Amino acid sequence: MDVETRCPMSYPFPRPSATELPPVYDALRAEDPVAQVVLPSGDRGYVVSRYDDAKLVLSDPRFSRAAMLAEDAPKLTATPMPPNSLFTTDPPEHSRLRKLVTGEFTRRRMVALEPRIQEMTDALLDRMEAGGGPVDLNPALAFPLPVAVICELLGVPFADREKFREWSNAIVSLTSHTPEQMLEQRMQMAGYLYELIGRRASEPGEDLLSALVVAHQEQGALDEGELIVMAMTLLVAGHETTVSMIGACVLTLLRHPDVLAEVVADPSRVDGMIDELLRVNPIGDGGPLRIALTDVELSGTVIPAGSAVLAAVCSANRDERVFDRPDEFVPDRVRNPHLAFGHGIHHCLGAALARSELRITLESLFRRFPTLRLDAPVAQLRMTTGMLVHGLETLPVTW
Repeated sequence: MDVETRCPMSYPFPRPSATELPPVYDALRAEDPVAQVVLPSGDRGYVVSRYDDAKLVLSDPRFSRAAMLAEDAPKLTATPMPPNSLFTTDPPEHSRLRKLVTGEFTRRRMVALEPRIQEMTDALLDRMEAGGGPVDLNPALAFPLPVAVICELLGVPFADREKFREWSNAIVSLTSHTPEQMLEQRMQMAGYLYELIGRRASEPGEDLLSALVVAHQEQGALDEGELIVMAMTLLVAGHETTVSMIGACVLTLLRHPDVLAEVVADPSRVDGMIDELLRVNPIGDGGPLRIALTDVELSGTVIPAGSAVLAAVCSANRDERVFDRPDEFVPDRVRNPHLAFGHGIHHCLGAALARSELRITLESLFRRFPTLRLDAPVAQLRMTTGMLVHGLETLPVTW
């Protein structure tokens, strides 16, 4: 198959509404599962849309994160991600960096943290109830809760949340910011964390940032640049995706009154629905970029060495070859091998934390507000655009 003769499409693909994925993925899975695209940087790359292919790209060492940093490598955006991060390294460097923080995100640690997450959630719901409806659920709950949790874990002042919200939006931008804006916001965030690390060095606490400072100063486990990038990575990844997911999951339940009635009658039912909510609510169209280290054939198409490749997780999670009724929300789905948290060595470090936050938030919200409903037509809701992470611009609700 001569891929060079195709006219490449522009990536990212447009979504027709807040509740629909780009319809082009259905056609790609059927007819062009390894599609050539033009990335926001202007470089060309490939989008892989079938489940088996996407899973392989996410886990096969022939597809490298570290190779993104080569000067002549194709880029996703004009402002590439910083080096020495969990997102831009391969083993053994990735293994060394990940090992420094893995212990903070184990399932056991998350279970121990859950009472504190519950306490934060209850405080936000108290404020919602006292103020009365309607409210935009994003600033009322979906944004402040994950931010408060990651701030407490890391040891970052919650009072500065609006600062790093702005920085974070620029860091996960595809086309919503100029390259100059992206670089400026990244440098501002790095400067802020450099100062905070300095304070933690002289006044250590029980938080993860203090532990990383010790690992840097006393053990030499990472250098100063890696320490700053690690803090940036955890702060951005630790809230950006969960903020978006909370809103999307609430909307999904509100759009399915029969399922919602079950949740209201027994909020603990949410626990068994988390995987399906994750499957049908992608936080973005594709996983982080990778570079093919050698020629790789997928679904009859040879991806040449040096090519940029994106595994379209949102499409893979709707692949009819793997999922029965793939476009439906099936809360009691038994087999659900979704790729929402990725796959392989880059599987999401904070998966256990995200699950805890989602479960506690949804259970608590519908326990406290059993009559919660949308305060605007679904057709009026909009997703953010031009970002690696999609989220609802607003989520107006009342009760």
